[in-house]
Order: sequence, then C-alpha cells, then structure tokens
Amino acid sequence: MLKERVKRSGLYRLLKGSRFYDYITLNRDAWARRQAARIPAGSRVLDVGAGSCPYRAHFAHCIYETQDFTALADEQVRDGGYGQIDYVSEITSIPVAAGRFDVVICTEVLEHVPDPIAAVKEMGRTLKPGGIVLISAPLGSGIHQAPYHFYGGYTPFWYQRFLGEAGFDTIVVEANGGFFKMFGWSCVRFLYTLWTASINMPWWARLPALLFAVIMACWSVPIILLCDWFDRYDQDRGFTAGYHVTARKA
Repeated sequence: MLKERVKRSGLYRLLKGSRFYDYITLNRDAWARRQAARIPAGSRVLDVGAGSCPYRAHFAHCIYETQDFTALADEQVRDGGYGQIDYVSEITSIPVAAGRFDVVICTEVLEHVPDPIAAVKEMGRTLKPGGIVLISAPLGSGIHQAPYHFYGGYTPFWYQRFLGEAGFDTIVVEANGGFFKMFGWSCVRFLYTLWTASINMPWWARLPALLFAVIMACWSVPIILLCDWFDRYDQDRGFTAGYHVTARKA
C-alpha cells in the first residue's frame, strides 16, 4: 500500500528517470547500447537473467534469445514483469549446446545468484571461442528483489580472477560513475526516503519532516548539481555504484 502511494506521488514521478536519481540505470543502458552497436548483424546473443528484456531492442539486428529462472509476472523485476523468456532454467545449467552464442549479456544478476562463480563458467560454456560476455553488477546496493539478494557487490579483482578462471581474457572493467555521483545520488535518495517515510508518519510528525525536507532540498540541489559536474574529475573510482565488464572467451 505504501509503495503504491509513493509511486502516485509527484516527487516520485519527478525523480524517476532523472539523471540524478536514475543515473545508475541510465549509464548502464547507454553502455549496453554502445556494446550492442559493435556486435555484427546476425550474431547470436543470449541475455542471461533477462527479466523484462530491456535490451531486446538494442540487439534487434541480432538473433536475441533470453534465459531466466522463471517467466512469471513479478513486480520486483524492472518494468514490472518478465518479458518473453526462451530458456526457463537455473543460471548454472542453461539448456543449450556448448558454444552456441557469439555474445552473452548478463546485467544486474550476479548479486542474486547463490553461486556466481559457477554462473560465469556456464556463460563461458555457452559462448563460442572468441565470443564476448557483457556483465554488470553493483559494487554496493540496498536490498532488492528479496529474498533473492545474496551478495553486496563485486570488485574489479573478482572479475579479473573468476572470469580469468572461466576461460576469459581481455577483461575490461569500467566504473559506473565515481564518488561524487554516488554522493549526489545519496542526497537525492535522502530527500526521497524522507518524503516516503513522511507518508507513513502520524499527522503530528509529518509537518516537521516535510519542513526539514524543504530545508535540506535548498542545500542539496546545488550539491547534487555540482557533484554531477565534479564526477568527471574523480580518477580513483574506488567508490562507485558498480561496474560494467566486457571480456572475450579465449
């Protein structure tokens, strides 16, 4: 009930899809679109843990197939439900022949998998030699898609080690934003969380909370805008929302 009230609120509609609140998803979508554009037409692509299949259109020039452990409607999935799933199976035992695909894409899935090392090995099995895997996962995130959230995130060192052990080389790991992006996002998240909390507060606590939110918004808006600009100068990228990874099967 609270979730529905929040989704009907003006603040939710204002923030949803904005570069400040949804930059993680927007950056990931842009990365996936760039990678898809490099794939030759007619290539066979498997979207592992495809969910709502948000990248189907990006691979319209390819033979695009999907896998997930279920094809049932689920409001926790992006866009509110599953798309067309071709292979309903566990991620560690996809019912396809070895070397069937030219590309495997797996976005925001590994944190929900009990055995992610076995998962990347299975992705490698399904790829042809020289095939490409595209992976994204958070470095840190709040609990989501409960109870199927098992890991807090993955570091570049995890990808280098376990993709390497799974037979991949030319492993490229790119951060999805840096510290300033995360700090600006946290400011937006603070205001959003305070607003949603106020919806569930008793009437006598709601007004102080909203007044506090207005005061914080006056401080936060310039901080958010500056952080968005400063982020390009963060070369360390040790604090990031997550990573986008490309690797080639040796």
